[in-house]
Amino acid sequence: MMTISDLPVGSHPEALSFPHFPTRFQAVIWRNWEMIAPAVLARVLQTDESTILSLASGLGLRTPPRVVARWLERGYGTVIRANWHLLPYEQLLDLLEWTPDRMDYVLREDDYLFIKLGLLKPRVEPAICRPLTPDEQEHTLRIRETLERRIPDLQAEDGDRPFGFLDEFEAPVPDPPMTPPALLESRPFDLRCVYSYSAVYGDSLIDPSLDPYPDGMLARLAGQGVNAVWLPVILYQLYPWKFGHHAEGFEKRLDSLRRLTERAGRFGISVMLYLNEPRYMPLAFFREHPELKGVEEGETGSLETLPMIRARQEGLNGVEAAVIGSLCTSVPEVQDMLRQGSAWLFTQVPRLGGVFTITMSENLTNCFSHDARRFSGVVECETCTRCSDINMCRHSDSNFTSCPRCSHRRPAEVIAEVNGLIAEGVHSVNPDAPVIAWDWAWSPEWDHEIVDLLPPDVRLMCGSEWGLPTCIGGVTGSLRDYSISQPGPSPRSLSLWEHAHRRGLKTVAKIQANNSFECSTVPYLPVPDLVDGHLDRLAAANVDGLLLTWTLGGYPGGNLELLRQSIDDLAGSKFGRAGDAVRSAWSAFSESFREFPFSAQVAHNGPENVGPKNLLYAEPTGYVSTMTGDPYDHLRGWRSIYPEDVFEQQFRKLSEGWKQGLDILRKAAHLVDDTHRAAFDELERIAAATYCHFRSSYLQIAFVRRRKATDASVRAEVLAILEEEIELAVTLHDIARRDSRIGFEATRHYAYTLQDLREKVLNCEALKIQRKAPHRPRVDGRKE
Repeated sequence: MMTISDLPVGSHPEALSFPHFPTRFQAVIWRNWEMIAPAVLARVLQTDESTILSLASGLGLRTPPRVVARWLERGYGTVIRANWHLLPYEQLLDLLEWTPDRMDYVLREDDYLFIKLGLLKPRVEPAICRPLTPDEQEHTLRIRETLERRIPDLQAEDGDRPFGFLDEFEAPVPDPPMTPPALLESRPFDLRCVYSYSAVYGDSLIDPSLDPYPDGMLARLAGQGVNAVWLPVILYQLYPWKFGHHAEGFEKRLDSLRRLTERAGRFGISVMLYLNEPRYMPLAFFREHPELKGVEEGETGSLETLPMIRARQEGLNGVEAAVIGSLCTSVPEVQDMLRQGSAWLFTQVPRLGGVFTITMSENLTNCFSHDARRFSGVVECETCTRCSDINMCRHSDSNFTSCPRCSHRRPAEVIAEVNGLIAEGVHSVNPDAPVIAWDWAWSPEWDHEIVDLLPPDVRLMCGSEWGLPTCIGGVTGSLRDYSISQPGPSPRSLSLWEHAHRRGLKTVAKIQANNSFECSTVPYLPVPDLVDGHLDRLAAANVDGLLLTWTLGGYPGGNLELLRQSIDDLAGSKFGRAGDAVRSAWSAFSESFREFPFSAQVAHNGPENVGPKNLLYAEPTGYVSTMTGDPYDHLRGWRSIYPEDVFEQQFRKLSEGWKQGLDILRKAAHLVDDTHRAAFDELERIAAATYCHFRSSYLQIAFVRRRKATDASVRAEVLAILEEEIELAVTLHDIARRDSRIGFEATRHYAYTLQDLREKVLNCEALKIQRKAPHRPRVDGRKE
């Protein structure tokens, strides 16, 4: 049983302050309003419910609140982020009504949440409600007046409440048609697999009420031509291995999985599992079973390392030293676990559709899964401190692996063996189930050797754009993944697929069809020209199947419709007489999107995924941008390989080009008839929301570069930036009130809330006042 003191804190730096609020307890009320019931807020802040309602009303918030219960079921990640700098763990647990064990599990296993929070918990004293001082009352009144001026209809009902999109997915659907929708003959991909748009990423099978694939979603996906969906699982939670102690509840999980495969089968959709195995174990496990241990390392020390590297360089964020160990796959008992565990899954759930594996990832699995990545050569740089991922730097002086057994083996041999053991287990039960080995982070020094060693019944999946050379804004680089703006396939992936075809192996391409971390919080990016060309090139390369998403991009619509229709036919069928104009707007969006300054670091750490939500700071915060979490003001962490001026220029060009496409779209509104109005309005909302993200990213870069300037013309420019940021926040706020999909992404829940966008207005108004205020003389006669 864990205690609060056992929860990770990292370097535990002082929390940020938010001076646009009079007090911290008012910030707590603001950020949690309509997510957490007033009675719970009262308990946490040590007051009564009537006081909470009075304080909320004083701030101009909607009272009584329209609390949505789904926040605690499906939006707890959003709640945690909102309070990360406001509440200590004790109050945060009270707010969520969680145990320390639950918090620990979510921080570790819910798609690397603690990494996304910066591998630290800010240090903050408890927030306790008290009477406001006269100055605080005056400040509170200014907030109310600002809201009434900037968002005058705040008290009105929202057009679409948070998680409202789930209502459509969860509504009963009629029996699906017997004949699946026809696909484009030019794209004969036999596997077309996506991840759920709305699944809770953690242990989704343990609670049947958190159905990752409701019938409405399955029906919509089937209508788009999707024939498979996937789920992440941990083998020790589903298979009662004789050495394991973590299988509690496995019967319930298997039953949920069994039911899901049966329901999905009604729609012609199979369920595939993502295996990232064998998963690491704590050192306590190896004290009982020392013969199974491979390499040893710090639990968070080998995951997505960029924030940690920069932290160590800049003396900021630290890392916890919890030590873990790999289960050595050279040990017969571990090999049996992989083989028998895979067979067990398909025996217990006979309608399972297949599996895909990652053998080198953020998680420690086999004994080469991290150490060998240091020699992968994926990233070239002058020094290790400039690599976009230290685990992919060829400048490490470590050996391939410190495991005494595996050190005598080749990485390719072990990785191929892991995939072979899983395939052996799966195919002993179902010989036709696809077993797919993903080449994520395989080294170009031995990736072809792995293909030579894979069993003939294993498919090879390559990230289509991995290693693609780029030149954006005159800056050369190369891709890893998650790019739509720079579509593949890359020469490296083409070479591996060709090599696999010569061996008779089937092939799969991993792409992002609907969105990516170039802007993950809209359901799809309306750039079908880029996706359409990518699909054509994959078909020409004789790729057999597609993994169309990672954990983002699974919305049943958008660019997925290109599986069934050509881009021209799609424009005509969806938008009628406005089809030609929409086609022109799509082309403008696609062309401008090529200006996105892509690198893995920009995609994961830049401001584009939260857009106007990201606060502006008059002084440097000292906080490092986090992986798809909070960008803060860390321009160095945002821009990666791009010089500051080029980085700013690229987002300016991107946003200006996107605006041209948006103007084309809006000018065609009069051509739209009632039949096509809903589709057109949806496209306009999504295109406008995306513009808000890209334009705000440009403005944030410009602000950080200019915030310390004293020149009058630059100060005027900063004021203009602040005013435009307010306008963007209000625009995005109005869109999000009408469309609950805006801001949502499955693994992060909501990247921002309506309250966050309202807070950005307060933030910018406060900075405007500060910039306009005359300098006051200091006691020593100098200006402050």
